[in-house]
Amino acid sequence: MTNPHKGRTGWQRMVWATRHSLHGLKLAWRTENAFRQEATAAAIMIPASIWLGRNGLEIALLAGSVLAVLIVELLNSAIEAAIDRVSYELHDLSRRAKDFGSAAVLLSLLACAAVWLGVLFDRLSTP
Repeated sequence: MTNPHKGRTGWQRMVWATRHSLHGLKLAWRTENAFRQEATAAAIMIPASIWLGRNGLEIALLAGSVLAVLIVELLNSAIEAAIDRVSYELHDLSRRAKDFGSAAVLLSLLACAAVWLGVLFDRLSTP
């Protein structure tokens, strides 16, 4: 079966790609608890990054680290969905793929925490 959207180019392709992206975000919100929790935290943390950051670089690091968590969570969910589509059967390679995705989410959360703690420490330690 061929994809009828494959031949789109230019603005038409961008519109369709945006539609698919927004559908993916909506679907992640509806079906993924972890994404909902992290997106809720992001709704608080991204505006807070504007208040906490002293310059554009700090704001970008704070907000970017939060967005990175959401990106990695979406990729992890995509991996899990692809594995589950193939089979729900327990298999070492399936477990490995899901564990790697989960580890990536953990590392993104740790990196985000490190950025936020570093900026907070700097903000609180300098007059």
